[in-house]
Amino acid sequence: MTDPFVVVGADAAGLSAASKFRREAPDRDVVVFERGRWISFAYCGMPYFIEGRIEHMSNLLSLSPSEVDDRGIDLRRGHEVVGVDLEAATVAVETADGDGFEQPYGDLLVATGGRAVTGPFDVRGVDGAFTLHDMDTAAAIDAYVADPDEYDPGRVDVSAVDRERVDRNAAMPAPETAAIVGGGYVGVEMAEALSGRGLDVHLFQRSDHLLPPFGEAVGERVEAELEDRDVTVHTGSPVEGLVGDGRIEAVAFDGESLAVDLAIVGVGIEPNAELLSGTGVELGEGGAIRTDEYGRTNLPDVYAAGDCATAIHAVTGEEAWMPLGLTANRSGRAIGATVAGDPTPVGEIAGTAVVKAFDQECGRVGLVDEKEAAEAGFDPVSETVTAGSRSGYYPGAAETDVTLVADRDTKRLIGGSIVGPDRAAVRINTLATALEADLTVPELERLDLAYAPPFSPVWDPILVAAKVLNGSLEE
Repeated sequence: MTDPFVVVGADAAGLSAASKFRREAPDRDVVVFERGRWISFAYCGMPYFIEGRIEHMSNLLSLSPSEVDDRGIDLRRGHEVVGVDLEAATVAVETADGDGFEQPYGDLLVATGGRAVTGPFDVRGVDGAFTLHDMDTAAAIDAYVADPDEYDPGRVDVSAVDRERVDRNAAMPAPETAAIVGGGYVGVEMAEALSGRGLDVHLFQRSDHLLPPFGEAVGERVEAELEDRDVTVHTGSPVEGLVGDGRIEAVAFDGESLAVDLAIVGVGIEPNAELLSGTGVELGEGGAIRTDEYGRTNLPDVYAAGDCATAIHAVTGEEAWMPLGLTANRSGRAIGATVAGDPTPVGEIAGTAVVKAFDQECGRVGLVDEKEAAEAGFDPVSETVTAGSRSGYYPGAAETDVTLVADRDTKRLIGGSIVGPDRAAVRINTLATALEADLTVPELERLDLAYAPPFSPVWDPILVAAKVLNGSLEE
């Protein structure tokens, strides 16, 4: 056929789109190009594989190439799309063998994801220094932290892995001290993972508290938890550089130097939008590809989804770029339906996220930072409360901190965060639903949330926070 649906990128957004399209439009071809060998893997599960909670790397794969083939999708790994000709409606493809060809498309989806930002920290060519954003790196770190005599190569049981890189790292002396640069999602999760592997871990964060998008209350609880687990936390301590000739030897910070033999750089990601350079594509927040409510770019018959694309924020109504797993899967599926003839919105985003730090569960949604809320045009009012997770007399009850942010004029809930050791993270979904429904704080306070001693006190921590915030709004 001359009008196939062509997808660039075979991970969450790309394969979700291809799978949905294949089911809805069985008479049209769908071709998925992936420049590497890995497809459809659980990026968020990599720290838990490195920690050892996940026994085999294959457990992190959602779909195998054979399963994709069974769905009737023409998957071509080792094929990099290097250019787009809008007038001819073709993409230029280069294979791993060095061959090239032009592929026509009827509709094109760019789902090229994102890449790790290294800032001034160049880890290339430095043994023991890594950025964690792909499965080959996860496999290499897992091998590197193991004692050479005890490493089990059977843990990496996927043919796509860079076996030479794994074997090389497995042969090196096991590290004893690790520095993690960046106290965001990856940094906190890797602190727990490397501590679980027996390393002396130091976590460095430029700002004054960890997990900045979650707010100060969460950051302080997480820092205390990490310190209690013998992770040394350096907040307000930007790392100035990595030191080492061939292998990592130290990190420099605040005029000091800490000797380490492992460094993980986790200072953020940026979108892979270069494929559409020179096409006149509009870029938006964070340099991501600007899309509308259906995932369409400003280019004819060209869509974008996942970590390379923008979306609409549920609170502000403005463009936002928040690279998260559900966003990618949901938008890909919607675009697949749209291209197949059933126009389906990709949905708004609220930045709903959760992260685990040993026993502390953390969640956030919407606008948590008051400065950010003010810049978005709101008059923010915030309150933080501490309440029990269950009835006080029931075993397992634990202190839960809830922060709620509202707009003073409208009393509309615009954000919130939560932290605690007893099923705190899942409670963030109540706040996410409230945000999507544009509830006011009084309406949130009146929600009929479930009560039974094993699950919640009569007044759920969220209701307690709403009650306190509502009082502040009425002052």
